[in-house]
Amino acid sequence: MDRTNEIQALSHTPESLQERVARVLEHTRACGASAAQVVVSHNVGLSVTVRRGEVETLEHERDQQMALVAYFGQSRGAASTTDFSPAALQQTAEAACRIARHTEPDPWAGLPDADTQARDWPELELDHPWDCPSDQAIELARRTEAAGFALDPRVDNSEGASVGTRRAMFWLGDTQGFMGGYCSTRHTLSCALVARDAGGMQRDYEYSVARDAVHLAEAEAIGRAAAERALRRLGARKLGTRQCPVLFMPEMARSLIGSFTRAIGGSAQYRRSSFLLDAAGQAVFPDWMQIDELPLLPGALGSAPFDGEGVRTRERALIAGGVLEGYILDSYSARRLGLQTTGNAGGARNVTVRPHPGDRGFTDLLADMGTGLLVTELIGQGVNAVTGDYSRGAAGFWVENGAIAYPVEEITIAGNLRDMYRRIAAVGNDTDLRGNTRTGSVLIESMTVAGD
Repeated sequence: MDRTNEIQALSHTPESLQERVARVLEHTRACGASAAQVVVSHNVGLSVTVRRGEVETLEHERDQQMALVAYFGQSRGAASTTDFSPAALQQTAEAACRIARHTEPDPWAGLPDADTQARDWPELELDHPWDCPSDQAIELARRTEAAGFALDPRVDNSEGASVGTRRAMFWLGDTQGFMGGYCSTRHTLSCALVARDAGGMQRDYEYSVARDAVHLAEAEAIGRAAAERALRRLGARKLGTRQCPVLFMPEMARSLIGSFTRAIGGSAQYRRSSFLLDAAGQAVFPDWMQIDELPLLPGALGSAPFDGEGVRTRERALIAGGVLEGYILDSYSARRLGLQTTGNAGGARNVTVRPHPGDRGFTDLLADMGTGLLVTELIGQGVNAVTGDYSRGAAGFWVENGAIAYPVEEITIAGNLRDMYRRIAAVGNDTDLRGNTRTGSVLIESMTVAGD
């Protein structure tokens, strides 16, 4: 693969970004700041969408930004610019310092403790440029969509097939002497198709995402999978209101885990706005449950050697034996809570739910459920972060005797997240790696399903 292709050639080098960071820090010191942190970033990318064989969108991305936080004691000022000229960098430093001089002191503000910052780090294989000019991307999207249309004549419309590729470089530095950065890539291929029969129409989609384009799924496989998923939903029915087991596909289970990580985030804790308030040391999940943060996995989508403050990242258990081991903290939220930063400025990375009990796949979990609801789509944002009350629109399949019986739609699933977490009966080994949260299917013993 050509790593010097024009599509993902960066306009800056690590050395040039470091030089700009150092220059801004020098300007900030000259303005009287007691401390400062600078982030300089540069991104390039390409995005193509084809619908019914015709190009619908074609976008090239090339942008850059410098963001500065300056401190006068514990008074904080921030400013940013997209102009990297020497004059603009100096003006941005002066602006941040002016703001800081007129800001009330915040007793928890400031740079992270220097001894928490990374001084060396492993190569995580995050940078894999893709030689994919626009004509090749268009052809790839057309192949993806065409494979879906060719599968079945009932697939008669499309919301588009898309190809995206993005490369980013950033550099972070501060007045404590931290200086570090790296390049990273992210490539995507997706397709959304519409199937129709006498009873109506249904849509569904499939996608692939990877740091390295060689790990993307084949275009034809993506198109066929999108078509198959849309076809399976034809003839969807409604359900009567009931209590039953619910099995979340991995893509949907990800949102359940996302609610958990947000609830244990530092800002939710110090704002007293979490349904898991002060829950460290408490049993939150079943006693076999294990959830880890694995930020140093080579090539993974959430990996990073240090966080947004330069604090070193590390592998750790968030849940061990069902018990919450600790919170997700940057230096500010840690100070407010009287704790230490966990290297999570920017959030948790590669949150990984361990499959259990046993090495059980998706079909095993269907059999375990017996009769219940398989959720393949969630609609709306009906999660109360303070109380944990959960109510979301859903679609999927009704399961009888461990086998899919028929598709269902226009239903609502409801419960409370604390209760739902404790009622998790199993996590499958069908782990979805296409994101920062990595989990298999999740089976919950019982929820309220509301329909007709």
